[in-house]
Amino acid sequence: MKKISILVPCYNEEDNVVPMSEALVDMLTSKLPQYDYEIVFIDNCSTDNTRPLLREICRKNPKIKAIFNARNFGQFNSPYYGMLQTTGDCTITICCDFQDPVELVPVFVEKWESGAKIVSGIKVTSDEGHVIRFLRTCYYKLIRKLSSVEQIEHFTGFGLYDKTFVDVLRNLHDPTPFIRGIVAELGFKRVDVPYRQAKRRAGKTHNNFKTLYDAAMLSFTTYTKTGPRVATIVGALGCMTSVVAEIVFTILRFTKYTSLPLLPISIVLFMIFLLFGQWFFIGYLGEYVMNMNARILNRPLVIEEERINF
Repeated sequence: MKKISILVPCYNEEDNVVPMSEALVDMLTSKLPQYDYEIVFIDNCSTDNTRPLLREICRKNPKIKAIFNARNFGQFNSPYYGMLQTTGDCTITICCDFQDPVELVPVFVEKWESGAKIVSGIKVTSDEGHVIRFLRTCYYKLIRKLSSVEQIEHFTGFGLYDKTFVDVLRNLHDPTPFIRGIVAELGFKRVDVPYRQAKRRAGKTHNNFKTLYDAAMLSFTTYTKTGPRVATIVGALGCMTSVVAEIVFTILRFTKYTSLPLLPISIVLFMIFLLFGQWFFIGYLGEYVMNMNARILNRPLVIEEERINF
């Protein structure tokens, strides 16, 4: 009998962990009774009542497992680490807030049984705000243009992964994993399944400017070379322009145009623009350096505090 693993990352989801576990068990027993299963919750150091609820869920059903992280290891490390702990013939990752539809799991399994090694859930529409949706779309378009690897638009990680691909992940030893990019770069035969992303069932979203910025910078610094190259080109052009401007300014100082008021103003504005441009590119290159530093340090993905039902 084949075994399906379902990974559910969570953080402060006290309103959702019980309904999610019930929905998954009901779906697996009614729609996929021919499969064995395990459900793995990995909790990223919740500060609410999530962990006591998970302990009770695991006590009632030995096929439901839990990993409690010693602290919050971020939005990328925790789910990735959780995937590496699954034991099924395939692993399905799904958010605990019900934004990823549980009813798509049988569809993913059907595509998997038809030969797909990876089944990606693609958000074609969403109930999130129009501004956030627009910004996400711009991000995906930009990363696709700049990346040396064809990125998958509106793919958040929700999907099915064959155990052969999970084995690839185990051998990567990547301390700063970005699963969306890894799927695009190293993934096997993939099938995309469109879906509409619903609003959170309950609770407050943990996405904010910082988390979205972290995701964007990790993808840009891992899968694009455009930043350093643009910085090099713009820096060279800026230096040449500065030299030319200084020569022109020196010549005009000894001509009849010395009284032109716009000349010193334009020079000042240009120098300000050049200064801020340098700051921007120094900061952008710093993101690459921090990415490299994290890989060189090679810290563990996650430190566990407790395991249940393993």
